[in-house]
Amino acid sequence: MKDIIEIRWHGRGGQGAKTAALLLADAALSSGKYVQAFPEYGPERMGAPVTSFNRISSKPILLHSGVLSPSIVIVLDPTLIESVDIGEGMPSDGVIIINTNKCPADIRKELGCPSSVKVFTVDASTISTETIGRDIPNTPLLGALIKATGILDFKDMLEDTKKKLEKKFKNKPEVIEGNIKAIERAYNEVQK
Repeated sequence: MKDIIEIRWHGRGGQGAKTAALLLADAALSSGKYVQAFPEYGPERMGAPVTSFNRISSKPILLHSGVLSPSIVIVLDPTLIESVDIGEGMPSDGVIIINTNKCPADIRKELGCPSSVKVFTVDASTISTETIGRDIPNTPLLGALIKATGILDFKDMLEDTKKKLEKKFKNKPEVIEGNIKAIERAYNEVQK
């Protein structure tokens, strides 16, 4: 693992980019990593573009600035590709994970990515609709992220996420179960 892995999440208000960054940070912290998770907002309203960030390291993180060169970019809403430079600052060996029903080769063409950038796709919207009952692609993208990068142990991340969801949704076991199924499905269905 690099000294510090930096991740940028692109989504729209209400899709869970901030929550996904926090869940990932909690899981990484539980596995003994040092973490940071923070959002960046424009106007805070449902549907407005939002960006969230993570830093994960096996050593203390002394940076206290925005993430300018993410090695991993995750896109919750594929329509953002048209208006946001999702590859901004990404190194030539970066990883892009996009919520779409398109294949990675089509997305690579759309973005004009060099062949050294790893592009992954997963239909997180369909997965979340079928497992959770709503189009909230954040938790499925956690599963896709772990499969694509291996930055955390999948079973440990899943268990930690389940514990966090049990605290938040203790009276809604169907929400917990749906999110866990969504993570597992995306882990198995992500395409490279």
